[in-house]
Amino acid sequence: MTMTTRDNTLKLFKSFSDELDLEKLQFKFLSALLGLQNVERGSIWIKAEEGYYCVEAVGPQSEEIKGVTVARDQPSLVGWVIENGKMAIADPEKDNRHFKQIEENLEVKSRLILTFPLLLKDNKVYGAVQLIDTTPEKYRINLDKSYLEYIQDLVDTGANALGNAIAFTQQRNEAQLLRQTLLRTEGAIVGHEPCFMQAMDLIKSYANSDFPVLITGESGTGKELMADRIHKLSSRRDKPFLVQNCSTIPETLLESELFGYKKGAFSGALKDKVGLFEAADGGTVFLDEIGDMPINLQASILRVVQNNEIKPLGSTSVKKVDIRVVSATNIDIKKAIEKEQFRADLFYRLSVLPVQLPPLRERRNDIPLLLNHFIKVESLKLEVPYKAFSDQAMQVLVNHNWPGNIRELENLVRYLLVSTNETIISVDKLPKNFTEAASAPVPQVRTAPPLRLVSDSMMNLSTPVESVDPFLNMTWEDVERKYANYVLSKNGWNVSKASKTAGVNRSTFASRLRKLNITRD
Repeated sequence: MTMTTRDNTLKLFKSFSDELDLEKLQFKFLSALLGLQNVERGSIWIKAEEGYYCVEAVGPQSEEIKGVTVARDQPSLVGWVIENGKMAIADPEKDNRHFKQIEENLEVKSRLILTFPLLLKDNKVYGAVQLIDTTPEKYRINLDKSYLEYIQDLVDTGANALGNAIAFTQQRNEAQLLRQTLLRTEGAIVGHEPCFMQAMDLIKSYANSDFPVLITGESGTGKELMADRIHKLSSRRDKPFLVQNCSTIPETLLESELFGYKKGAFSGALKDKVGLFEAADGGTVFLDEIGDMPINLQASILRVVQNNEIKPLGSTSVKKVDIRVVSATNIDIKKAIEKEQFRADLFYRLSVLPVQLPPLRERRNDIPLLLNHFIKVESLKLEVPYKAFSDQAMQVLVNHNWPGNIRELENLVRYLLVSTNETIISVDKLPKNFTEAASAPVPQVRTAPPLRLVSDSMMNLSTPVESVDPFLNMTWEDVERKYANYVLSKNGWNVSKASKTAGVNRSTFASRLRKLNITRD
């Protein structure tokens, strides 16, 4: 090999450091080494907790090798090289270090095996690469001392790039795992103010019955989130939770959406359509903005609530349905009744279990908690750095009247995450309507007690809500253990399915379980 060729080859191996896709890099690295030694079979092995794991294999029947783990108590060339940090040349028929069982299903056996250690810059060995001659004459591999030293230099160059890519991939997987864990708090209910906790206590007490619930409160206070919480805490949690906004569509269309219709019921009804009430059989229907429902349609809703009966448009018979109705409104229903815009009998049927959600201006000590919660969730969704508020900016936001309530707060967070580059959001970065508003003086925000947060993924839906921040005083390992137990439980403790849910390789997931000492009771 000429000096020019050697220089070009060295440049190739140095270029591997630019490749962070681990699978592509492993294949490029191994294929280049096989080409230099003029052989067709090779493999890359990584030291793992359970032994030595083959992360890449090239050559005939390579699928039989890739993914195999050799236990540490088994004699193997890769194990010897990794533990001793030295290159090995072995005749597999004579060398006792060779793990012969690995080739039992291979039609072509190894004749000569050359194994190099994979070292990091600190000379720490993390794996090994094998180059294998399968010709009976064992003539392909160049065993000249100077050439082997040259190959070892190339291996060292590529090994460093490979080690960096492995570390990058592990960090990315860990970050993804944390991101998935944190994003599961997206539907969390956050707060600790007494007026809010009173509403939450009612929600919990209502969950185990089938009586209708009427949730009232200003727009943006989280009525749909509370309806969803009632459903998830109820015995209907495994059945549908379907939502219909009663103020956004015309009366005739709303009726067909709720009750369905028969083919030919009206022009354009080309086939039967199942309505929302029938589709939710066994579950919960949430009727949002029920106060805006047309008066003519309210009698039909009364029949559903009172008798659990529906009659699709164009049908001559009624159907029985098993549903729970949860409704919500931001208007004063009693005033609507006085104006004959809402049926009194329907109101009393819907409001068997009433709950009033307080506006955000009555929950001022929850505002810092809500801001920090939405910043965590939205920064992960947008993949932007986490931001915090200066003390002055936080006080301005606490003093704000929040006419749009939590929805307004959530949208403000999204705006600030996109529009500001600073990690600390100062007052001058707030929209003018926040800084110029003439809000009445309010008490300084108190030091908040521990965050009360309930997440769909972290709560036991059969038990009462606990007052606890799921990440308070938790280490990274605690978070990982909690999430691992969650995905295992969700997938019936099937490790393969759980690893797919977590978005990581099965062997990596299994290795983490062993490290975390997680076993099924």
